[in-house]
Amino acid sequence: MRRWRRVDWLYFDLPAARPGSLNAYLIATLISLVALLARIAIDPWIHGVQFVTYYPAIILVALLCGFGAGFFSVALAVLLSWYFIVQPRGSFALENWESLFTLALFGATTAVIVYLIGTMRLAIGRYRLLSASLRRRVEQSAAELKSTQANLVQAQKMEVVGQLTGGIAHDFNNMLAVVIGNLDIAHRRMKEGRSDVIRQIENARDGAERAAALTQRLLVFARRQPLEPAVIDLNRLIGELGELLRRTLGETIRIESSLARDIWPISADPSQLESAVINLAINARDAMGGAGTLSIATFYAEIPEYEHVAASGLTPGDYVIVSIADTGAGMSPDVAARAIEPFFTTKEVGRGTGLGLSQVYGFVRQSGGHLEIDSREGVGTTVRLYFPRHEGEGPADRDEAANGHAVPRGSPGEVILVVEDEDQVRRTTIDGLTELGYAVREARSGVEALAILASDLSIALLFTDVVMPGLDGRQLAERALRQRPDLKILYTTGYAPESGAVPSFDGDHPALLQKPFNVGQLARKVREMLDS
Repeated sequence: MRRWRRVDWLYFDLPAARPGSLNAYLIATLISLVALLARIAIDPWIHGVQFVTYYPAIILVALLCGFGAGFFSVALAVLLSWYFIVQPRGSFALENWESLFTLALFGATTAVIVYLIGTMRLAIGRYRLLSASLRRRVEQSAAELKSTQANLVQAQKMEVVGQLTGGIAHDFNNMLAVVIGNLDIAHRRMKEGRSDVIRQIENARDGAERAAALTQRLLVFARRQPLEPAVIDLNRLIGELGELLRRTLGETIRIESSLARDIWPISADPSQLESAVINLAINARDAMGGAGTLSIATFYAEIPEYEHVAASGLTPGDYVIVSIADTGAGMSPDVAARAIEPFFTTKEVGRGTGLGLSQVYGFVRQSGGHLEIDSREGVGTTVRLYFPRHEGEGPADRDEAANGHAVPRGSPGEVILVVEDEDQVRRTTIDGLTELGYAVREARSGVEALAILASDLSIALLFTDVVMPGLDGRQLAERALRQRPDLKILYTTGYAPESGAVPSFDGDHPALLQKPFNVGQLARKVREMLDS
């Protein structure tokens, strides 16, 4: 099947009529014969225009088949016209010189037309080849540029990973040295029959808690930390932090506040937001050298559609902003650009982990907001935290003494099924629940747990790890609820790849206990779950 393809203006490419091919000459012959038949057919209605049908025919042959076939069609048209059109018809004889001149003029003009069209075809062909060559070069250059950019991004990632790994190794080794050293001393003293090991155990626990806090900071930076969002009155939260900030920063730091009236509510994790404000305040104190003015302000802003900046990640809408400004030394543009990188710090060794701003950045981004740094050397630094406006109901009163410091206990009639694939973690959890008065059943996998749930044993709560080989915690919960629709489920995890998918109870609190946890946290979360 023949296909016509227009390549450029007045340029056609017919695969069956490549210039110089036998088909091109056959097509030229066919078109010339058609032109002759058309001329003979219209002869009664025309006078003095002997070659009217040959001009379009020759132009068409030149366009389709190129130079050679075009000149061939000119010669063929002259011969056919000489024999069939010019007097005397049916003969190659000529009656007068006028007929010879007319025939020669026709041949010359059509030859010029073929030459012009052929030259144009060659020019367009060369243009196409040049365009194709340039296109290939552009594509190659684009591929090389893309490869170079990918290598640059990979190198930058490796630099950050190296910095992150070094920082983690340094801090964790220090904390593990405290834990291992104190436990070793306690173990030696107990073997010797000595009972003065309380201080070593407390030191070891302190080191372990610091390591757990570092892990939480890393998860916040990576936006993998499960949050417990609540509707917050930002002005109220800042006011409640006032006394704590004054004690933390010291008397030499003057604290000024400017809080917008009728501030919109936001939805965020209150404890993480308090930690973010305190982190920024401590950074400001250090930047001011222990003396200066810290200004805390709240205000709101609307980001219209035309001001949307893709780089910030903020969508158009209403935002509540908390601003923390200092009168410190400020930062250079290079330092400000790297300020949120994990373990990047300008403080001397031992005075900072380099995780403060990165933790704040991770929390704000995970809350749907944005962090903005405005700093000038010798003038000071302003950090602004943007949070989306909460459109639902306003904040509820926070019960400061919800549980106090009491550890809620259970009863032997309340049976908890613990599902954990790590033996030591499972054993520690079972010991803690038993210490709290609960009856405990254990399973090493989701399959074992389903077998226990299929029995007649009364189970008050399923306490399961989220990340497990085979049947994970969420899959186990789905199957468990099909067996026991009224079963209450509490998740635990040290790292949940999709932590946001953990279900909630009471509309606000996620049914999740983050690892590592102590007995008090375990007691309160289990009791909260059972009583919900």
